[in-house]
Amino acid sequence: MKAQAPTAYGLSSEARNLHWLLTDLVDEVPGIRSVAVVSSDGLLLLSSDPEAAAAASPAGQRPGAPAGPRGSSADLATIVSGLGSLTTGAAKLMDGGAVKQTMVAMDEGSLFVMAVSDGSLLGVHAAPDCDMNVIAYHMALFVGRAGHVLTPELRSELRKSMENAQ
Repeated sequence: MKAQAPTAYGLSSEARNLHWLLTDLVDEVPGIRSVAVVSSDGLLLLSSDPEAAAAASPAGQRPGAPAGPRGSSADLATIVSGLGSLTTGAAKLMDGGAVKQTMVAMDEGSLFVMAVSDGSLLGVHAAPDCDMNVIAYHMALFVGRAGHVLTPELRSELRKSMENAQ
């Protein structure tokens, strides 16, 4: 599975670095089906390419199983944004502070959502037999490396590159 990267030419070094981090996350962690980085306003900033995952049929994915939510990065971004909003609202009602991570275990997969910075979220859809600890660990590494560089300027650049890729 390769990251859905608009052409890296013309992007800043920070944007290219984030694309590289996402590609590394997807390529190195077994069981990941699709990944999306979403801005605080729900817009897709970075994503993996679920169609490539379906064609490659990674280990742990049964034949014919969907690679991502309906095979669309936009669908995963919508789900991640909605789940992030729901859990943030719940945390406020319960005086729980900031939400750091949310995990949903389903019969046919798992969904992880982790705060990145300024309300941005990292969402991972994984195979049902994934090692949840390994995925959470690598997501935390991504957040640690990406969080400090995900400035408003970079988010704007990434949004524009995603719009141009579609």
